[in-house]
Amino acid sequence: MSTRKIGSIIFGIATLIVVGFTIYKVISGKDVGFNEVITIGALLMMFFSTITWGTKEEKDGILQEEELGQKITEKSSKVSYFLLTFFIFGAVVADKFINETINVFLLLLLGLSMITLPFIEFLVAKKYQ
Repeated sequence: MSTRKIGSIIFGIATLIVVGFTIYKVISGKDVGFNEVITIGALLMMFFSTITWGTKEEKDGILQEEELGQKITEKSSKVSYFLLTFFIFGAVVADKFINETINVFLLLLLGLSMITLPFIEFLVAKKYQ
């Protein structure tokens, strides 16, 4: 069995365990906090990374260093940026409807997310000029 499969199984099982524990905490009425959310996010991040990228030694998939891997990373980064900006916008709108006020920090985060891509593109373009 390849390292990629073993890693994906380990991260998948760990994620299921933490999600199960978090569901148990919700059912039992305990607070779900920062640690559970960050742990689930980190484990899912590692799981998806493990099942996406191959290894150079075993030659079992697309390598992140290859041209195709770099193209996949570039395209997925841009899609992720727009999705995250959309989700932040949705959170601002939902906060307005639910609380009938706008959270200033969410609004600042939305503004920051809207200028991040153009600013980074400007910096990268300056590097090549």
